[in-house]
Amino acid sequence: MDRSAIESTLAQCESALARPGRVDLGALGFWKAVAASKRRRELVDRYAERIARIDREAFLRYAGPLVFPAWLGVFALLVGTAAGVVVTGVAPTLAFPLREVAYLVGAGVIIASTHGLAHVVVGSAVGIRFTHWYSRPPASPQPGFKTDYASYLRAPARSRAWMHASGAIVTKIVPFAIAVAAYAGGAQGWCVALLLVLGVFQLATDALFSVKASDWKKFRREIRFA
Repeated sequence: MDRSAIESTLAQCESALARPGRVDLGALGFWKAVAASKRRRELVDRYAERIARIDREAFLRYAGPLVFPAWLGVFALLVGTAAGVVVTGVAPTLAFPLREVAYLVGAGVIIASTHGLAHVVVGSAVGIRFTHWYSRPPASPQPGFKTDYASYLRAPARSRAWMHASGAIVTKIVPFAIAVAAYAGGAQGWCVALLLVLGVFQLATDALFSVKASDWKKFRREIRFA
């Protein structure tokens, strides 16, 4: 797709978004124009802000009611992570079965909280900004962060790729780390085994599904531009 085709596509998207009703950016070729822009730095410099405006308008139009400022999401996930760490930290002081429950609950809370935080931390470190925190139940109940697409496009492709991968990497480490802590803290074997099974299950789901539809798919997409 050359510059004139990108111009035409973006103009069609802007025209469609100026009218009420549902707009399918994919059908209009928006993401093909985005991919073409990523391949040449001068096109990123020329179109990043325009692409970001289109992307943001489409997101806000269809995001639904559960949309909040990004800072609120960061705060909520930091609180969740801290709560999970506290629960896990006090687990060794508890008696059976509260000790085992604390390890399992702590693992679940930390996994849920650190996934999005990892994206924000790594993304912010490479210059990517985040505008919103949102959830789309029931299809996509896991809360996520919306990137500012201009800053996303300006970040190096390899950095974009690792930003996508960061959430998956962190959540795969957590159950194994807590399994070690649970073993050291005197938890019963079934508790340690459940944590290990959770870790292996997450690895399997990543291998089977995430490479096709989630973080690892985006990682593979962006690493091709590197």
